[in-house]
Amino acid sequence: MSNAERRPLPAYVWFLIGAAGAVVGLLPWLVAGGRLPLQNLAVDQSTTAMPFVLLPFSQYFLLAIVALLVVGAAAAGIAARALAPRRPRFGTTALVGGMLMVQLVAAVQATVVTVRLLERSSRTAVYAGAVGAVIVVSLLVGLLVVLLIGRSPVPGATIALSLAAVAAPTWIGTALRDAMLLASNDVVQPMLFVLRWMPAVLVGCAIAWCGFRTAGRITAVIVSLAALWIGPAFFTAVSSAAGTRVLAPYPSEMVEYGIQVFLMALTMPELVVPPLVVALIIGVGGSLLLARLRRGSRDPVPAT
Repeated sequence: MSNAERRPLPAYVWFLIGAAGAVVGLLPWLVAGGRLPLQNLAVDQSTTAMPFVLLPFSQYFLLAIVALLVVGAAAAGIAARALAPRRPRFGTTALVGGMLMVQLVAAVQATVVTVRLLERSSRTAVYAGAVGAVIVVSLLVGLLVVLLIGRSPVPGATIALSLAAVAAPTWIGTALRDAMLLASNDVVQPMLFVLRWMPAVLVGCAIAWCGFRTAGRITAVIVSLAALWIGPAFFTAVSSAAGTRVLAPYPSEMVEYGIQVFLMALTMPELVVPPLVVALIIGVGGSLLLARLRRGSRDPVPAT
């Protein structure tokens, strides 16, 4: 690598990289049009013309909020890791600052626009507070993800990549949502198949990159597989509970229903086992292949 390729990039470039990662995370929602979902507590229930928002502020889009923010953080973290040799002093701080600036602007804009449309009542306070809490937690998880991927050793980065992998189908599905509602069954089924197996394939790739050479890496593999096991079950439970409108006035019953769905999804072998097997096969096979390629690159070229 030449001196020019090793020279640290300016801090403002890292700030822009972080901002770009956050924008990448928001892209599926922006591609889908960015129109605020219909609100059950809106003052005017007669209109379907909703304003533009940078995040889908709605109890029906909680998983989309998580995916948009976490995948954006993962994109910024991957860029930071790839450019590690050119990281300046405070480069990570600048990158995280750029990412959080975009994500906070999106969160505040969506919240303000939505709350202005809602009725003034205790129900609105509970609803806005609950969705706002999901946004805050997602921002914190995204912060952890970008730091682990961008700066931590391989085991920590592997776990963070696996967390982002679990959210990836929801991230892509946000852009495809309207198309899937309107498309024929022959088109929808292949799309669902790809989204169904995407987390297993991506987690398998992360495991292959990580390898099994040390106890720390083996632990990271186990945690990654646990994320692949628990994450989809949690997502299923949240979407089922939050999407059941009849339970909206009864938070305790909604939580109870969500727990029931979570435990059911967590303990169904036909749902749980196949993705874990696929991820492990890809991880082991990919790790062996990468190890062989690394050994081949280190072997001296025979003299002719």
